Amino acid sequence: MSLFLEMKQLFAAMPPLLNLGYVLLVFSILLVVFILKKYQYSLRWLLPFKNTEKSITEDLLKQLYHVASSRRTTDFKMLSGALKIPERKILKIVESMTQNGLIKISGSHITLTETGRNYALSIIRIHRLWEKYLSEKTGFDKSLWHDLAETKEHQLSNEEAEQLYEELGRPRFDPHGDPIPTALGEMISETGTSIAGIPKDTVAKIIHIEDEPRSIYRQIIKEKLHIGAHVKILASENHHVIFESEGHSIQLSTVVASNIQVVPLSSQEVYEEGKVRLSSLIEGEHATILGISTECRGANRRRLLDLGFIKGTLLTLEYMGPNQNPRAYRLRNTLIALRNDQADFILIEKTQYDRTGSL
Repeated sequence: MSLFLEMKQLFAAMPPLLNLGYVLLVFSILLVVFILKKYQYSLRWLLPFKNTEKSITEDLLKQLYHVASSRRTTDFKMLSGALKIPERKILKIVESMTQNGLIKISGSHITLTETGRNYALSIIRIHRLWEKYLSEKTGFDKSLWHDLAETKEHQLSNEEAEQLYEELGRPRFDPHGDPIPTALGEMISETGTSIAGIPKDTVAKIIHIEDEPRSIYRQIIKEKLHIGAHVKILASENHHVIFESEGHSIQLSTVVASNIQVVPLSSQEVYEEGKVRLSSLIEGEHATILGISTECRGANRRRLLDLGFIKGTLLTLEYMGPNQNPRAYRLRNTLIALRNDQADFILIEKTQYDRTGSL
Protein backbone atom coordinates (compact mmCIF):
# COMPACT_ATOMS: atom_id res chain seq x y z
CA MET A 1 0.00 0.00 0.00
CA SER A 2 1.31 3.46 -0.87
CA LEU A 3 2.18 6.02 1.79
CA PHE A 4 -0.57 8.26 0.43
CA LEU A 5 -3.26 5.57 0.95
CA GLU A 6 -1.96 4.76 4.44
CA MET A 7 -2.12 8.43 5.40
CA LYS A 8 -5.62 8.70 3.89
CA GLN A 9 -6.87 5.75 5.96
CA LEU A 10 -5.22 7.15 9.09
CA PHE A 11 -6.95 10.51 8.69
CA ALA A 12 -10.30 8.79 7.98
CA ALA A 13 -10.03 6.84 11.24
CA MET A 14 -9.38 9.99 13.29
CA PRO A 15 -12.14 12.20 14.75
CA PRO A 16 -12.55 15.48 12.79
CA LEU A 17 -11.12 17.66 15.55
CA LEU A 18 -8.10 15.38 15.90
CA ASN A 19 -7.61 15.55 12.12
CA LEU A 20 -7.56 19.34 12.28
CA GLY A 21 -5.13 19.37 15.20
CA TYR A 22 -2.77 16.97 13.45
CA VAL A 23 -2.84 19.03 10.26
CA LEU A 24 -2.08 22.20 12.21
CA LEU A 25 0.79 20.49 14.03
CA VAL A 26 2.35 19.23 10.78
CA PHE A 27 1.86 22.63 9.15
CA SER A 28 3.51 24.40 12.10
CA ILE A 29 6.53 22.07 11.99
CA LEU A 30 6.93 22.55 8.23
CA LEU A 31 6.64 26.33 8.61
CA VAL A 32 9.35 26.43 11.29
CA VAL A 33 11.65 24.28 9.14
CA PHE A 34 11.04 26.56 6.14
CA ILE A 35 11.80 29.73 8.11
CA LEU A 36 14.93 28.26 9.68
CA LYS A 37 16.22 27.18 6.27
CA LYS A 38 15.33 30.35 4.39
CA TYR A 39 16.49 32.79 7.05
CA GLN A 40 19.25 30.78 8.66
CA TYR A 41 21.77 33.63 8.45
CA SER A 42 19.32 36.19 9.88
CA LEU A 43 18.26 34.00 12.79
CA ARG A 44 21.65 32.78 13.98
CA TRP A 45 22.55 36.14 15.50
CA LEU A 46 19.76 35.58 18.05
CA LEU A 47 21.67 32.65 19.55
CA PRO A 48 23.89 33.53 22.54
CA PHE A 49 27.62 33.53 21.95
CA LYS A 50 29.41 32.00 24.93
CA ASN A 51 33.07 31.81 23.87
CA THR A 52 34.01 35.15 25.41
CA GLU A 53 37.76 34.49 25.36
CA LYS A 54 37.63 33.89 21.60
CA SER A 55 35.55 37.00 21.00
CA ILE A 56 37.87 39.17 23.12
CA THR A 57 40.91 37.76 21.32
CA GLU A 58 39.38 38.58 17.94
CA ASP A 59 38.30 42.06 19.09
CA LEU A 60 41.87 42.72 20.23
CA LEU A 61 43.30 41.56 16.90
CA LYS A 62 40.88 43.77 14.98
CA GLN A 63 41.66 46.78 17.16
CA LEU A 64 45.41 46.25 16.76
CA TYR A 65 44.98 46.04 12.97
CA HIS A 66 43.15 49.39 12.90
CA VAL A 67 45.83 50.95 15.10
CA ALA A 68 48.59 49.69 12.78
CA SER A 69 46.67 50.96 9.71
CA SER A 70 46.64 54.43 11.32
CA ARG A 71 50.42 54.14 11.83
CA ARG A 72 50.07 54.48 15.57
CA THR A 73 50.98 52.35 18.58
CA THR A 74 48.96 51.18 21.55
CA ASP A 75 49.40 49.66 24.99
CA PHE A 76 47.39 47.62 27.50
CA LYS A 77 45.66 50.65 29.04
CA MET A 78 44.55 52.06 25.68
CA LEU A 79 43.20 48.68 24.55
CA SER A 80 41.36 48.25 27.85
CA GLY A 81 39.69 51.65 27.44
CA ALA A 82 38.82 51.17 23.76
CA LEU A 83 37.21 47.75 24.29
CA LYS A 84 35.80 48.55 27.75
CA ILE A 85 37.38 45.40 29.20
CA PRO A 86 39.23 45.32 32.57
CA GLU A 87 42.99 45.53 32.09
CA ARG A 88 43.63 42.40 34.20
CA LYS A 89 41.39 40.37 31.86
CA ILE A 90 43.20 41.71 28.79
CA LEU A 91 46.61 40.88 30.29
CA LYS A 92 45.60 37.22 30.67
CA ILE A 93 44.33 36.95 27.09
CA VAL A 94 47.33 38.86 25.69
CA GLU A 95 49.63 36.31 27.33
CA SER A 96 47.79 33.52 25.50
CA MET A 97 47.90 35.47 22.22
CA THR A 98 51.67 35.91 22.59
CA GLN A 99 52.18 32.18 23.14
CA ASN A 100 50.10 31.45 20.02
CA GLY A 101 52.25 33.78 17.92
CA LEU A 102 49.51 36.33 17.18
CA ILE A 103 51.19 39.38 18.75
CA LYS A 104 54.55 40.73 19.88
CA ILE A 105 55.16 42.83 23.00
CA SER A 106 57.88 45.45 23.20
CA GLY A 107 57.85 47.21 26.55
CA SER A 108 54.20 48.25 26.98
CA HIS A 109 53.52 48.37 23.22
CA ILE A 110 51.69 45.57 21.41
CA THR A 111 51.95 44.82 17.68
CA LEU A 112 50.57 42.14 15.37
CA THR A 113 52.65 39.34 13.89
CA GLU A 114 51.99 38.30 10.29
CA THR A 115 49.84 35.45 11.62
CA GLY A 116 47.91 37.86 13.81
CA ARG A 117 47.40 40.28 10.91
CA ASN A 118 45.95 37.53 8.70
CA TYR A 119 43.65 36.43 11.51
CA ALA A 120 42.50 40.04 12.04
CA LEU A 121 41.74 40.43 8.32
CA SER A 122 39.64 37.25 8.33
CA ILE A 123 37.51 38.71 11.15
CA ILE A 124 37.19 42.05 9.36
CA ARG A 125 36.18 40.17 6.19
CA ILE A 126 33.37 38.34 8.02
CA HIS A 127 32.22 41.57 9.72
CA ARG A 128 31.97 43.50 6.46
CA LEU A 129 30.37 40.63 4.55
CA TRP A 130 27.74 40.35 7.27
CA GLU A 131 27.02 44.10 7.13
CA LYS A 132 26.62 43.71 3.37
CA TYR A 133 24.21 40.82 3.95
CA LEU A 134 22.15 42.82 6.46
CA SER A 135 21.91 45.76 4.03
CA GLU A 136 21.02 43.67 0.98
CA LYS A 137 18.94 40.77 2.28
CA THR A 138 17.15 41.91 5.45
CA GLY A 139 15.01 44.75 6.68
CA PHE A 140 17.24 45.71 9.61
CA ASP A 141 17.79 49.45 9.98
CA LYS A 142 21.31 50.58 9.09
CA SER A 143 21.86 51.83 12.65
CA LEU A 144 21.84 48.14 13.71
CA TRP A 145 24.16 46.68 11.05
CA HIS A 146 27.41 47.30 12.92
CA ASP A 147 26.27 45.88 16.28
CA LEU A 148 24.76 42.76 14.67
CA ALA A 149 27.93 42.20 12.63
CA GLU A 150 30.04 42.64 15.79
CA THR A 151 28.35 39.54 17.20
CA LYS A 152 28.25 37.55 13.98
CA GLU A 153 31.94 38.00 13.16
CA HIS A 154 32.80 35.66 16.05
CA GLN A 155 30.35 32.96 14.98
CA LEU A 156 30.84 32.38 11.26
CA SER A 157 33.59 30.03 10.09
CA ASN A 158 35.77 30.92 7.11
CA GLU A 159 33.88 28.30 5.07
CA GLU A 160 30.54 29.92 5.92
CA ALA A 161 32.02 33.33 5.08
CA GLU A 162 32.95 32.04 1.62
CA GLN A 163 29.40 30.78 1.09
CA LEU A 164 28.08 34.20 2.10
CA TYR A 165 30.59 35.91 -0.21
CA GLU A 166 29.34 33.86 -3.17
CA GLU A 167 25.68 34.40 -2.24
CA LEU A 168 26.21 38.18 -2.21
CA GLY A 169 27.82 38.17 -5.67
CA ARG A 170 31.44 38.58 -4.53
CA PRO A 171 31.17 42.19 -3.28
CA ARG A 172 34.24 44.44 -3.04
CA PHE A 173 32.87 46.96 -0.51
CA ASP A 174 30.57 46.86 2.50
CA PRO A 175 27.55 49.23 2.76
CA HIS A 176 29.70 51.91 4.45
CA GLY A 177 32.18 51.92 1.57
CA ASP A 178 34.90 50.00 3.41
CA PRO A 179 36.79 47.48 1.26
CA ILE A 180 36.12 43.81 2.04
CA PRO A 181 39.42 41.88 2.41
CA THR A 182 39.81 38.95 0.05
CA ALA A 183 40.12 35.37 1.34
CA LEU A 184 43.88 35.73 0.79
CA GLY A 185 44.06 38.81 3.02
CA GLU A 186 44.38 41.40 0.24
CA MET A 187 42.72 44.76 0.77
CA ILE A 188 41.26 46.77 -2.11
CA SER A 189 40.85 50.43 -1.26
CA GLU A 190 39.34 53.50 -2.85
CA THR A 191 40.93 56.75 -1.72
CA GLY A 192 38.67 59.70 -1.07
CA THR A 193 38.86 63.10 0.60
CA SER A 194 37.11 64.20 3.77
CA ILE A 195 34.06 66.30 2.97
CA ALA A 196 35.35 68.74 5.57
CA GLY A 197 38.34 69.54 3.36
CA ILE A 198 36.82 70.37 -0.02
CA PRO A 199 36.05 73.94 -1.18
CA LYS A 200 32.73 75.70 -1.68
CA ASP A 201 30.68 74.88 -4.84
CA THR A 202 32.42 71.51 -5.30
CA VAL A 203 30.10 68.68 -6.35
CA ALA A 204 31.08 65.18 -5.27
CA LYS A 205 29.87 61.69 -4.37
CA ILE A 206 30.03 59.98 -0.97
CA ILE A 207 32.16 56.81 -1.12
CA HIS A 208 32.74 56.07 2.57
CA ILE A 209 31.04 56.71 5.92
CA GLU A 210 32.99 55.63 8.99
CA ASP A 211 30.70 53.68 11.34
CA GLU A 212 32.81 54.19 14.46
CA PRO A 213 32.52 55.80 16.94
CA ARG A 214 28.82 55.03 17.08
CA SER A 215 27.81 58.44 18.46
CA ILE A 216 29.20 60.17 15.35
CA TYR A 217 27.82 57.53 12.99
CA ARG A 218 24.32 58.05 14.41
CA GLN A 219 24.55 61.78 13.68
CA ILE A 220 25.46 61.05 10.06
CA ILE A 221 22.68 58.54 9.37
CA LYS A 222 20.16 60.82 11.10
CA GLU A 223 20.75 63.18 8.15
CA LYS A 224 19.89 60.29 5.77
CA LEU A 225 23.32 60.38 4.15
CA HIS A 226 24.48 57.23 2.39
CA ILE A 227 27.08 55.79 0.02
CA GLY A 228 26.58 57.06 -3.53
CA ALA A 229 24.71 60.23 -2.55
CA HIS A 230 25.70 63.37 -4.50
CA VAL A 231 26.62 66.47 -2.48
CA LYS A 232 27.31 70.13 -3.25
CA ILE A 233 29.36 72.17 -0.78
CA LEU A 234 27.58 75.41 0.15
CA ALA A 235 30.02 76.61 2.84
CA SER A 236 33.18 75.24 4.42
CA GLU A 237 34.37 76.89 7.65
CA ASN A 238 36.81 75.95 10.38
CA HIS A 239 34.15 74.55 12.68
CA HIS A 240 31.42 73.34 10.32
CA VAL A 241 30.52 72.35 6.76
CA ILE A 242 27.22 73.10 5.01
CA PHE A 243 26.27 71.09 1.95
CA GLU A 244 23.26 70.01 -0.09
CA SER A 245 22.28 66.41 -0.70
CA GLU A 246 19.11 65.13 -2.40
CA GLY A 247 17.34 68.45 -1.89
CA HIS A 248 18.25 68.84 1.79
CA SER A 249 20.63 71.42 3.25
CA ILE A 250 22.80 69.79 5.94
CA GLN A 251 25.21 71.32 8.46
CA LEU A 252 27.77 69.16 10.26
CA SER A 253 30.63 70.01 12.58
CA THR A 254 34.07 69.36 11.09
CA VAL A 255 34.56 66.53 13.63
CA VAL A 256 31.50 64.69 12.31
CA ALA A 257 32.10 65.65 8.67
CA SER A 258 35.65 64.26 8.80
CA ASN A 259 34.09 60.76 8.96
CA ILE A 260 32.60 61.18 5.46
CA GLN A 261 34.82 60.68 2.40
CA VAL A 262 33.93 61.85 -1.10
CA VAL A 263 35.35 61.82 -4.63
CA PRO A 264 34.61 64.25 -7.49
CA LEU A 265 31.86 63.21 -9.89
CA SER A 266 33.10 61.47 -13.01
CA SER A 267 32.48 62.86 -16.50
CA GLN A 268 29.55 60.42 -16.88
CA GLU A 269 27.86 61.58 -13.65
CA VAL A 270 25.65 64.66 -13.51
CA TYR A 271 24.67 66.56 -10.36
CA GLU A 272 20.91 67.22 -10.61
CA GLU A 273 20.07 70.52 -8.94
CA GLY A 274 16.31 69.89 -8.70
CA LYS A 275 16.52 66.39 -7.22
CA VAL A 276 14.60 66.02 -3.93
CA ARG A 277 13.04 63.18 -1.94
CA LEU A 278 9.43 62.19 -2.52
CA SER A 279 8.71 62.81 1.17
CA SER A 280 9.18 66.55 0.54
CA LEU A 281 6.13 66.70 -1.76
CA ILE A 282 3.05 68.42 -0.33
CA GLU A 283 -0.61 67.66 -1.01
CA GLY A 284 -1.64 68.51 -4.58
CA GLU A 285 1.93 68.81 -5.92
CA HIS A 286 3.12 66.82 -8.94
CA ALA A 287 6.52 65.30 -9.67
CA THR A 288 8.51 63.18 -12.08
CA ILE A 289 10.44 60.24 -10.63
CA LEU A 290 14.20 60.54 -11.24
CA GLY A 291 15.05 57.18 -9.69
CA ILE A 292 15.42 55.28 -6.43
CA SER A 293 18.23 56.19 -4.04
CA THR A 294 21.23 53.86 -4.03
CA GLU A 295 20.63 53.55 -0.28
CA CYS A 296 17.55 51.43 -1.03
CA ARG A 297 18.65 47.85 -1.67
CA GLY A 298 17.41 44.30 -2.03
CA ALA A 299 13.77 43.47 -1.34
CA ASN A 300 12.85 47.08 -0.48
CA ARG A 301 14.11 48.31 -3.85
CA ARG A 302 12.34 45.53 -5.76
CA ARG A 303 9.08 46.28 -3.96
CA LEU A 304 9.16 49.97 -4.91
CA LEU A 305 9.90 49.08 -8.53
CA ASP A 306 7.08 46.52 -8.55
CA LEU A 307 4.70 49.20 -7.24
CA GLY A 308 5.54 51.36 -10.27
CA PHE A 309 8.03 53.89 -8.87
CA ILE A 310 10.07 53.86 -12.08
CA LYS A 311 12.22 56.63 -13.58
CA GLY A 312 10.15 59.01 -15.74
CA THR A 313 6.80 58.18 -14.10
CA LEU A 314 4.54 61.12 -13.20
CA LEU A 315 2.85 61.13 -9.79
CA THR A 316 0.75 63.33 -7.50
CA LEU A 317 0.44 63.48 -3.74
CA GLU A 318 -3.31 63.18 -3.18
CA TYR A 319 -3.71 62.53 0.54
CA MET A 320 -1.74 62.84 3.77
CA GLY A 321 -2.73 60.70 6.75
CA PRO A 322 -2.70 61.68 10.44
CA ASN A 323 0.55 63.46 11.29
CA GLN A 324 1.21 63.47 7.49
CA ASN A 325 2.28 59.82 7.63
CA PRO A 326 1.59 57.70 5.63
CA ARG A 327 0.80 59.55 2.39
CA ALA A 328 -1.12 58.41 -0.69
CA TYR A 329 0.42 58.98 -4.14
CA ARG A 330 -1.36 58.54 -7.46
CA LEU A 331 0.70 57.11 -10.31
CA ARG A 332 -0.39 55.18 -13.41
CA ASN A 333 -4.06 55.59 -12.28
CA THR A 334 -3.31 53.75 -9.03
CA LEU A 335 -3.35 55.13 -5.48
CA ILE A 336 -0.41 53.83 -3.41
CA ALA A 337 0.27 54.59 0.26
CA LEU A 338 3.86 54.93 1.50
CA ARG A 339 5.37 55.79 4.86
CA ASN A 340 7.69 58.79 4.84
CA ASP A 341 10.74 56.62 5.50
CA GLN A 342 9.87 54.67 2.32
CA ALA A 343 9.23 57.86 0.33
CA ASP A 344 12.69 59.10 1.35
CA PHE A 345 14.18 56.48 -0.99
CA ILE A 346 12.41 57.87 -4.10
CA LEU A 347 14.10 60.83 -5.80
CA ILE A 348 11.92 63.24 -7.77
CA GLU A 349 11.80 66.55 -9.57
CA LYS A 350 8.73 68.66 -8.89
CA THR A 351 6.78 69.41 -12.10
CA GLN A 352 3.63 71.11 -13.34
CA TYR A 353 1.08 69.38 -15.55
CA ASP A 354 -2.57 69.87 -16.41
CA ARG A 355 -5.54 67.70 -15.47
CA THR A 356 -5.06 65.47 -18.52
CA GLY A 357 -1.62 64.49 -17.21
CA SER A 358 0.34 66.45 -19.86
CA LEU A 359 3.42 68.43 -18.88
